[in-house]
Amino acid sequence: MRAWVLADGLTLADVACRHGRGRGAETEVADQYAFVFVRRGCFVRNSSAGEHLLDPTLAYCMTEGDEQRYDHPQAHGDDCTAVFLSPELVASVWGGMLELPANPLPVDSTLDVRHRQLLAAARRGTEDDTLTETALALISDALEGANSAQVASGRPNGAKQRAALVDGVRERLSVNPDATVIELAAALSVSPHHLSRTFRAVTGETIARHRMRVRMRLALESFAGGERDLARIAADAGFADHGHFCRVLRSETDATPSELRSALAA
Repeated sequence: MRAWVLADGLTLADVACRHGRGRGAETEVADQYAFVFVRRGCFVRNSSAGEHLLDPTLAYCMTEGDEQRYDHPQAHGDDCTAVFLSPELVASVWGGMLELPANPLPVDSTLDVRHRQLLAAARRGTEDDTLTETALALISDALEGANSAQVASGRPNGAKQRAALVDGVRERLSVNPDATVIELAAALSVSPHHLSRTFRAVTGETIARHRMRVRMRLALESFAGGERDLARIAADAGFADHGHFCRVLRSETDATPSELRSALAA
């Protein structure tokens, strides 16, 4: 299993099972919460909800404490995309409840492509901020098929409330661009997914994108202040590395760091 810790309480994993055909090991107890999309193959999950054959058209949830056993009707193994969540995040995306759906959930073509894109983005090294928003949106949208009203619980209503949330995000990121969407949501008393969705609906961009633009402006201010060391500017502004800084700056301004350094220096 290859895993990426996206944020506190949120982990993405590429799970490959190569178990031979036959009954699985003895019943095990799930020690964490998870949402699992099947990418390839099939297997049978036995739990308190019964016996369910899972293939790439279905996803399933694990609730901490679930008793489960996995059997394998075929000898070709299987691959899954799993998102592991803390109890706090489960409650935030599931209307305050801590018991995730026990029965498998249908995965339409759109959701299937999205979880594959999420995994591909993680493999490419996409920033954790972007992956976090993407993963939370994926889970919330998948859960809406089970109970849309429960997922929508706590969603901000009214233009003024939505505008206040957007302003709250902007205010906090102007002071601390490193604040994650989970930290922002906690400070603003709303779920991370609802905050992300509201911000995108009002501004037309993701929180991760806005954060990157704030970091770029910090870098431009360093240029104007006479800083010459590009690596230091990148680190101080919160970019992953010098290369990432250069790519973002070029895409946002259509200029190289050296050109901007010369243009903005006093």
